[in-house]
Amino acid sequence: MRRPITAVAAVLALCTAFASADTPPKTRSASTPDDLFRTIAAQDKALFDAYNTCDLETFARLADEHVEFFHDKGGITLGREALTDSVRKNICGTTTREFVAGSLEVYPMDDIGALEIGTRRFHHPKAESTVPVGEGKFVMLWQHDKATDAWRITRVFSFDHHALPMSEGR
Repeated sequence: MRRPITAVAAVLALCTAFASADTPPKTRSASTPDDLFRTIAAQDKALFDAYNTCDLETFARLADEHVEFFHDKGGITLGREALTDSVRKNICGTTTREFVAGSLEVYPMDDIGALEIGTRRFHHPKAESTVPVGEGKFVMLWQHDKATDAWRITRVFSFDHHALPMSEGR
């Protein structure tokens, strides 16, 4: 069953699913080679730098044509075009994300690519406060095309969305 994400749900879904980090978090699984961890951290940074700055060309290039985006509150978005359009309509200039330091986990997926897990906080840059207003967890499957050495997200799960308590600086 396909349910379109409403504008509000798309904002919430994309707010916490993607983030930018100036330096990659320092966590990795024991089974993840350092080079794979660095590669996924760099891919994540490129994707979310594009997401936060509304560089939709770069964003779209890093998503698979048939990407599936699942959100615990808003449903599902299917395809690169729909996902990119949701970012354009609902995110550009209204919301930014940041990685929660130390939350990045990367796991190799033999003959596929890598699984990325983490937590992100989101901000509303036009609001008076620069303090994060919410947080959510995500899981992304990065598929590696060995022929072109390209990495693209194919599945995204965004979940455990919640407002941050006042004790966290709000």
